[in-house]
Amino acid sequence: MKAYRISGLKSFMNKLLLTDSFDYFLLEEGTVVTSNAFQIDGHIQKDFYTKEEQEDAACCPYEFAQWKDMRPFCFQLIKGKRTPLSFKFVLLLAPEHMERILAGGGFEDHGNLVKAFTLSVKYDGLRITLVTGLSTNTFLMDKTPEQLWDKAFLKFMERKEILWEEV
Repeated sequence: MKAYRISGLKSFMNKLLLTDSFDYFLLEEGTVVTSNAFQIDGHIQKDFYTKEEQEDAACCPYEFAQWKDMRPFCFQLIKGKRTPLSFKFVLLLAPEHMERILAGGGFEDHGNLVKAFTLSVKYDGLRITLVTGLSTNTFLMDKTPEQLWDKAFLKFMERKEILWEEV
């Protein structure tokens, strides 16, 4: 787990909310506090869809909503003349990208041990902090998956030209 304080708040917010920079992620949960507190549960409600849609893998490929689909809603909550008091988004790297990182680092998991690579995006009214994490299905002594995720996330920030300093 690593924490990064973001430099260039406006640039980062544009990348988060207005571009596809974070579209490899799923939204597990979110909270946006403006004049009201808005809670977002990213779990897909499969009962909302018809039986045919549920059987179509392209309709609901994940347990959680894709960030690219939720991004416009989050943007609507955040945009305006006033800055939000705070927000927090818990993002999960899409499983196929997680598996690629694990396999690339020589860690064969087959979905048994590592549940998700997480990224918490927190704004406290002044600054944004990103925190990487690992969700597992069981206690894991081996720190390799966490190290692989931290390394991959640093490369991601470099590619996306996200300015940061380690906390």
